[in-house]
Amino acid sequence: MSVEVMQEEWLYSEEQVRALLERVRGHASAERSVYPFIRIVAEQALRPSEARKLRVSDVVLPERGLGKLTARYRRTARDIPLQPQFADFLREWISEAGLREGDLLFPSRRGRPLSAPTYQRVWEQAQEAVLPRDELYSWRLGEPISILRESCLVKWLGMGVSCFALAELAGVTPSWLALRYPHCFRAENAEIDWDHLAEVTALPESLKL
Repeated sequence: MSVEVMQEEWLYSEEQVRALLERVRGHASAERSVYPFIRIVAEQALRPSEARKLRVSDVVLPERGLGKLTARYRRTARDIPLQPQFADFLREWISEAGLREGDLLFPSRRGRPLSAPTYQRVWEQAQEAVLPRDELYSWRLGEPISILRESCLVKWLGMGVSCFALAELAGVTPSWLALRYPHCFRAENAEIDWDHLAEVTALPESLKL
């Protein structure tokens, strides 16, 4: 399986993601859906193509506890748990936008899916305003919005989320994660209890010399 490596320095820090989202929220102009759309990509690690297709009926938002989002990619559906804070955000957005059950969750002003040029324009303006312009990282200004999904996945790996659980949430395979983000799987990052390992792998007395 051929997978392009995503280098650690290509990703955005949590502080940069927050600053980018703040900038988008304040400069989304008439397309109100742009901010919640970009936020769900950044915080729930959705593919932009998945987020564009979401409908109100794809989210379950209880008053308490975890919510649930059903994303679809290549005709395969998967459920993603939503933390109460994000579920509250979506509930407020749906109410404010006057959306109904069958409506797109992030519609354009005409009720159609957001077009890439529409949200990309706002996204590029946010990058220009927030990201550093030094010689080393100036190329990052052209990164597509999907870099937010990448940064979120790596953050979750760094928090100790199992690569098997994360693969299921992201709609990929564990091997894809390992090939895409090898810096998250370096041997020096692994904590091994060598005493416990020696204990569980020890031969029984009957097999010892």
